[in-house]
Amino acid sequence: MTLDHLATIAREGDRLAAMPADALFAPVPTVPGWTLEHVVRHTGKVHRWVTGVLRAGPGADVTRIAKEDTASLPKGAAALEAYRDSLHALLDVLRATDPDTPTETFVGLRTAAFWTRRTAHEVSVHRIDAADAVHAAGGPDPEPLDAVSAADGIAELTELQYVHRLPGDRLAPGTHGSTVHLHGTDDAAAEWLLTLGPEGVTARPGHEKATVALRGPTPDLYLVLWRRRPLDLLTVFGDRTVAEALLEASRF
Repeated sequence: MTLDHLATIAREGDRLAAMPADALFAPVPTVPGWTLEHVVRHTGKVHRWVTGVLRAGPGADVTRIAKEDTASLPKGAAALEAYRDSLHALLDVLRATDPDTPTETFVGLRTAAFWTRRTAHEVSVHRIDAADAVHAAGGPDPEPLDAVSAADGIAELTELQYVHRLPGDRLAPGTHGSTVHLHGTDDAAAEWLLTLGPEGVTARPGHEKATVALRGPTPDLYLVLWRRRPLDLLTVFGDRTVAEALLEASRF
């Protein structure tokens, strides 16, 4: 999947860099307090962080690099050009690095492929944030996400984000033992079963009967799970309150 992830980073990153400068102060509808400028500067800083970690190699202090070695992007129109430079620098490092090269991450030692995948989904979600801000300010509809990339993004969400960023104490106790079936209707393989419990969320691929099922095109399902689209965009079967509790807990 590495080459696909690189293509996603380049495509979505170029779309983010091409956002209009005159919309930089447009609010992002789904991220209270953020504007398009916040999205551009945040995503560019994350690119610089990943670039620094990859260059440092195994043993890198990822927290220190994030705090000390990652310069913020400038404000105003200059942020867009600085973002493009950050994007290209990251792509250069990723393309020059063997995907199997050991590297540090925020979840311990992994390989460079971890960062390629993580960046692909980071920039995809934030490109939607940026496009939503432009659209709300009177611009065009956001260009849709690629369905294959979105399916992989859901897999990454279940394998990484839920495991490391959603502790069980954030889930309403009444949901423990409940299950959520995710079904991307445009991809026969895009199905997962999530189990909510006191230790958090566990997931496995496949089709099983669940407390609640969420069905819809894979890009829609991906964006609902990332809280960028309303639950009503999907078809919901079963106990809707369980799905709402999962989304409420997924504030990261």
